[in-house]
Amino acid sequence: MGASMVGAKSLPAQSAASSQNVSGASNHIRVGLIGCGGMGQADLRDFLKVEGIQCVALCDVDDSKSAETRAWVTKQDSQNPDLITRDFRKVLDRKDIDAVIVGTPDHWHALPAIMACQAGKDVYVEKPLSISIGEGRLMVKAARKHSRIVQMGTQQRSAPHYAEAVEYVKSGKLGKIRLVRAWAYQGWMGNIPKVPDSDPPPGVDYDMWLGPAPKRSFNKNRFHFNFRWYWDYSGGLMTDWGAHMIDIANWAMGIKAPGTAMSVGGRFGFPDDAEETPDTQQVLWAFPEFSMLWEHATAIDRGPEARNHGVAFHGNNGTLVVDRGGWEVHPEIVRAEGKQQYKLAAFPRQNVGNDQSHLDHVKNFIECMRSRALPRSEVEIGHNSMIACHLGNIAFRLGRQIRWDVENEKMINDSEAESYVTRAYRAPWKLPEV
Repeated sequence: MGASMVGAKSLPAQSAASSQNVSGASNHIRVGLIGCGGMGQADLRDFLKVEGIQCVALCDVDDSKSAETRAWVTKQDSQNPDLITRDFRKVLDRKDIDAVIVGTPDHWHALPAIMACQAGKDVYVEKPLSISIGEGRLMVKAARKHSRIVQMGTQQRSAPHYAEAVEYVKSGKLGKIRLVRAWAYQGWMGNIPKVPDSDPPPGVDYDMWLGPAPKRSFNKNRFHFNFRWYWDYSGGLMTDWGAHMIDIANWAMGIKAPGTAMSVGGRFGFPDDAEETPDTQQVLWAFPEFSMLWEHATAIDRGPEARNHGVAFHGNNGTLVVDRGGWEVHPEIVRAEGKQQYKLAAFPRQNVGNDQSHLDHVKNFIECMRSRALPRSEVEIGHNSMIACHLGNIAFRLGRQIRWDVENEKMINDSEAESYVTRAYRAPWKLPEV
């Protein structure tokens, strides 16, 4: 299956020291968690289900999150992380740490990941890989230069039914594919009423939380989970769920990035709430032989195909629809001489049972740490899947079509759009030289 074949290539031989750390007599892998919020904790829980994993460090700018994580790690998994810190650099300084999990807000993905590679550690980084295309390319360069295993947390790559659907698309049975649609309608996401700025909660290093993002007063609406809806820290649903859905489109179609992007949308559902990113958005990308369409909405659950998320591949012979619950094929009908027949055999929905994709994704990363094979969502796959998402948001923010040089990863004759390719960092933070 496609999901099991991505790791066929391997990295160059790693250093003797890092090889000994991972493949020594005990075969134990020591990990540090950077970002102890919801996804960071979820990632660590699955890491600790794998034999030989030891958590030795926890890092979060919010002391309550570190304490919460340490409490369950100590009680449920009999682990005793001996480093609790607000500064991720102290985790990277530890010579006995083999890998880090980066579960921070999105604007803090690139720096810890790049610096971890430079420190000789492998990296499991949550999606979206980065908040800019330029960051993503540097993450790829750092992983390659330092021979690091870097996996993005797009666990759908480890779900067998997605691999089956991708294999079907690649088989050619759908005929010429002319349109790919991807979407996320998230009905549980309501509006966020505006609140005044305030002091940060006790035990929070707010300046460290901002990091490379612009300086501004603390507002609880921009903190923890809701950071996703502000341009300084993320890219809204386009990058939050687009990272998953566009990744499946890229996988099945064997593509890197589109040549153009245009987008419309806005804050139509809740025009007066506190969020910045659009609650309703459509993006249209052009590829040489097909087009791709994205759409999302918050506080609405009924999307295309009567599903709240998914990817649809429209071919001349039929359409394949896949989501986290399963996949199916709807054949096209040909009519001639008063008769009709299906262009291909119908494929009824194949529902998913107990979904273990996240745990399997973590296991794949750990297996690749030991074998040095490339993991399923290795860093360049993650980077390529994020390019379309970022281009969609750039086109939305500029209010016009943009053109992209796929091979050289730059805008075509558009200095204004190019300024979004790599974001400015607030001093003293800066992207490392790679």
